[in-house]
Amino acid sequence: MAPLPARKRSQLPDSAFAYLDAGGRRRLPIHDAAHVRNALARFNQVIFDDEASRERARTKLLKAAAKHGIVPIGFITGQLSSRGARRLPSGWVTFLLADVEGSTGLVRQLGDGYASFIADLRRFLRLSVRRSGGLEVDAHADEFFAVFKQAPAGLAAALAIQRDMRRQAWPLGAAVRMRIGLHSGRPTLTESGYVGLAVHAVARISGAAHGGQIVMSRATFRNLDGPMPDDVSFIELGQHRLHGLPEAEAIFQVSVPDLPGRFPPLRT
Repeated sequence: MAPLPARKRSQLPDSAFAYLDAGGRRRLPIHDAAHVRNALARFNQVIFDDEASRERARTKLLKAAAKHGIVPIGFITGQLSSRGARRLPSGWVTFLLADVEGSTGLVRQLGDGYASFIADLRRFLRLSVRRSGGLEVDAHADEFFAVFKQAPAGLAAALAIQRDMRRQAWPLGAAVRMRIGLHSGRPTLTESGYVGLAVHAVARISGAAHGGQIVMSRATFRNLDGPMPDDVSFIELGQHRLHGLPEAEAIFQVSVPDLPGRFPPLRT
C-alpha cells in the first residue's frame, strides 16, 4: 500500500484514525478499506499510552472493519499470549461468542460506571464458562470469546449465561441483553491463538442474533451428542448468507421455557 501523503493526512479528521496518543499524534489511519487492512496488520506494532487507550483503539478499528465489510481474520485471537494459546484445545472444538446488544447506549447511560460494569460482566461470564468446562479465549470491550471441547458444554454455558443475565441487578437499572452464537469446527491453533473460518463463522453467527437469543450453526447442532434436557428444543431458522463466508449457513435457535423465545428475523 502506498504511503499516505502528508498533505492528505493533515486534511483527515481525528475520527479517521484509530488512535490518538497523549501527545496528539494520530496513528493507524482507518479512512478507507486499504488503510483499515493495514491498521489490522500493524496494530500489535503500536506502543499505546496504556491498556485503556489500546482498548479504545482496538474497538474503533473493529468498527471500521465492519463498516468496510472486512473480516478481521485472526485479529481478535491474535491478541492472545503464546502461553495462553498453548493451553487451548486443538482439533474439533465449539466456540461461543457473546456480546452486549446496544453497548453504545449503555456507555451513554452508565458513563464513568461503564468500566466497572464491564469488569463485573466479565467475571460473571468467566464463571459461567468455567462451570461448563470451557476456557476463555479472549475478552475485549463487551465481547467474550470462549472455547469448549464438546458442543453440549458450549450449549450449557450459553443457557447458564442467559438465565443468569435475567437474574442480575445491573447498575442504574440498565437493561443488559447478550446475544450468543455457537459454532463448531476445526480451526488452526497457532502460537497467537485460533485462526480460520470457524473463528469468522462464530463471529458472524453471533452478530446475526438479538439480545437474549442463543443461535448455533448446523455443525454445532449436529454435535450435540447424548440426551438433551427435556426442556431444550431447537428452532430451525433457515439458511443464511453470512458476510465473508463461502456458503450459506443453516442456523438454529435454542428454545427453553424460562427464556424469551420470540425474536425479530436474524440480522443477515
